[in-house]
Amino acid sequence: MKKTLLSELQTAIPDWAQWLAQDEDGTWWAYEAEPNQQHNGWYENEVGRIQRLGKTAPPADWQTTLRSLNP
Repeated sequence: MKKTLLSELQTAIPDWAQWLAQDEDGTWWAYEAEPNQQHNGWYENEVGRIQRLGKTAPPADWQTTLRSLNP
């Protein structure tokens, strides 16, 4: 497990995760492949794994929450 980049979640990120994103309702997800955007959040693109990481306060602009874990 990777160390979390989201201290407010207090959870580990799976080693396979390459992307993190937060939905409109505040739910954080880890994705193996870059997710697609839908009307109120993110969804897997039918390849790779996905895992729910937890939920924090809903963001003001969820569309900007997609983060690559690769530098």
